[in-house]
Amino acid sequence: MARNHEFGLDTFGDVTLGPDGEPLPQAQVLRNVVEEAELADRLGLDFFGVGEHHRHEFAISAPEVVLAAIAGRTERIHLGSAVTVLSSDDPVRVYQRFATLDAVSGGRAEVILGRGSFIESFPLFGYDLSQYQDLFEEKLNLFSALLPQEPVTWTGKLRSSLTDQEVFPKVEHGSLRTWVGVGGSPESVVRAAHYGLPLVLAIIGGSPARFAPLADLYRKALAQFGHESQPIAVHSPGIVADSDEQALETLWPHYEVIMNRIGRERGWGAVTREHFEGEASPNGALYAGSPETVAQKIAATLRALGAQRFDLKYSNGTLPHEAMLRTIELYATEVVPRVRELLAADEADATGETDAAGDADATPATPGA
Repeated sequence: MARNHEFGLDTFGDVTLGPDGEPLPQAQVLRNVVEEAELADRLGLDFFGVGEHHRHEFAISAPEVVLAAIAGRTERIHLGSAVTVLSSDDPVRVYQRFATLDAVSGGRAEVILGRGSFIESFPLFGYDLSQYQDLFEEKLNLFSALLPQEPVTWTGKLRSSLTDQEVFPKVEHGSLRTWVGVGGSPESVVRAAHYGLPLVLAIIGGSPARFAPLADLYRKALAQFGHESQPIAVHSPGIVADSDEQALETLWPHYEVIMNRIGRERGWGAVTREHFEGEASPNGALYAGSPETVAQKIAATLRALGAQRFDLKYSNGTLPHEAMLRTIELYATEVVPRVRELLAADEADATGETDAAGDADATPATPGA
């Protein structure tokens, strides 16, 4: 049902430009992130996620610390990572940090586990990049063993074993809400289903509808593994402004810089304005435009994937803090209500069709027909 959909925000703490056009100190960026989360909470959004990175463009390397600061200044919004790079961390320590966050926030913590799209954490923390896949597999296996909050006996190859070990603090009510973030590989989707964990699809390029087969695969795999159905969330970048033109003109110079910087590292060609506008079109993964444009696009994505949550990655390169605050305001007050309205209309139409079919079935047959 439309009212059961959730709508959140994600940020990596992108280092932004100040009024003088110069990059802000990372410390100021972190304080700005807390302010952005406070606004999201006041406006009634469901989730605020902060990603973990270890490079100069992004200020957030310790998500749980930032989230704990936010927890002390918010009341109802759920708080989580987007994502926690589990491969280069210790599952027990990750669990303990988020269980602690859950306690101090009054049960509002979530964790999204992933491999991450950057590799700086591997040399930083002494991990062998050649074990990229194996590290995540093994650590997710251990993390899942912690979720029942019972003494754990576990054996792995890349981390020391545990024997009847309890982990503290305990999550107060139920278990820690844990998602697996994936970038589009079927193997990753099946892995999330194997553990019965909710799925986050990071859709950052191309048509969101092309992820529909992965969403279907996830649901089928859950059933095959004997798990109950779980929610699917979408994480995608965007900006909301008063008009489509304003959104595109505001975002483009910042988008161009960050995409070309990352592209040079990964061997991509230079991003073009044509590509940018294509991603902002109804068939692209950039949710940029007026409230109506963005709402229509989000609703279409949720329909296509059968997803239950949409998280807008509202920070985009050096995009200024003030522009992000405006995006948060418009997203919460205009986009989300409009998406709910569109999805409710879908449900009403479907109910009407069902009722009409039922009425037709109940119509007495014409004699002699």
